[in-house]
Amino acid sequence: MAYIDLPKLEDMPARIQEQARPLLAKTGQLGEIFRLLAVKEEVFFATDRMAQAYLLTETELPFATKERIALLVSLENNCKMCVGVHQGIARTLGMSEAQVAEVLDGVDGIQCDDREKALLRFCIRAAAKDNYKLLQADIDAIKAQGWSDTELLEAVAVTAYFNYINTLSNVFGLGY
Repeated sequence: MAYIDLPKLEDMPARIQEQARPLLAKTGQLGEIFRLLAVKEEVFFATDRMAQAYLLTETELPFATKERIALLVSLENNCKMCVGVHQGIARTLGMSEAQVAEVLDGVDGIQCDDREKALLRFCIRAAAKDNYKLLQADIDAIKAQGWSDTELLEAVAVTAYFNYINTLSNVFGLGY
């Protein structure tokens, strides 16, 4: 139960209601994070633009990699709601139950190449509160694994997005 009052569909701004109706028709419900974001129209649409750009658009990083980042960062941030939501999204994107379980057990158990594991570890490190301690040597090391500047930017943007969403979810008691 959220710590603040979350709006019902009929109390949301008209533009948000337009986005809510197809989601409601498809899933039968509006998740708590959707309803939380609907409290403030500007926050809702800024967050929606980030989600579209980072997660829902085909980019340089495969969807599975982005979902692994989402799950791992949400685990690090102890965001139960986001972990649960992204388990379902990962399955929808074609990850098997076993693949999702691997991610939930941590980077070492994921069946992917060492290059991707290095990126996932880097993202977990980037999500930490002391990420300001990352240095040029850390960037050079991950680039030595074959990751481009644009792939790294994208991976860190996904990481930062989940720090943002996890913070909203945890602070406002979503999914508890």
